[in-house]
Amino acid sequence: MSTSRRPVPTKPTQPEDSGDTGKRAQLSREAVLHAALELVDDDGLDALSMRRLGNKLGKDPMALYRYAPNRDALLDGVTELLLDQWVIPRSGQAPSWQEQLREAAQDFRTLVLDHRHVVPLLVTRPLSTPMGLRPPGALRPLEQILSIFNSAGFSPADSLHAYRTYYGFLIGHILNELEEFVVNPDEDEVALKLGLHRLPKAEFPHLRRLAPMLLSYDGEAELDQGILLILEGLQKQLDTRG
Repeated sequence: MSTSRRPVPTKPTQPEDSGDTGKRAQLSREAVLHAALELVDDDGLDALSMRRLGNKLGKDPMALYRYAPNRDALLDGVTELLLDQWVIPRSGQAPSWQEQLREAAQDFRTLVLDHRHVVPLLVTRPLSTPMGLRPPGALRPLEQILSIFNSAGFSPADSLHAYRTYYGFLIGHILNELEEFVVNPDEDEVALKLGLHRLPKAEFPHLRRLAPMLLSYDGEAELDQGILLILEGLQKQLDTRG
């Protein structure tokens, strides 16, 4: 990939403004969200609380409310922090708009699989937060992808439709890929490795027959194949309307 990931903000090292001796790092929204993402990565979403976060930062939990008024704000901030690292090639960084979106799709997959405990937020937070109230960083990828479709010749309405199709496939692929894991890696039988031996043959003949394919699942290749099909369909739509 020709682009590099935007670095995660690091915790500042300046002394606190309150006259602290300088031995403890200064709090900031970036530092709080960075620590929250690390906590989620290590222990899952259920572990995220002001108390646990305060312990991780070595701060009184009450001090964190200045940067995140409640847990919902923390969840929105973690989502924003993750999406802000999503590298979407700009015009000139890839030979075509299709290649821009192929590279963006693979970067999204790598990013999300590195932070797989955040995946539920990518699915559920849009349902609980109106678009206009979401953090700007969470909306930036939408703006960038709409720009790619607009530059390719799609109308504004068609660009929105294309974005929904593209992003919907990305999320669906990630959810599918996270289901593809080996239960018992030390077993010799394919069905035993995947735990499919528990399923009655008469009720699940097709699923059991697919065991070898499930075991050899290649998420990167599957994603690229699906994205190509979507982009080819969008190109045909663009050509027809043009």
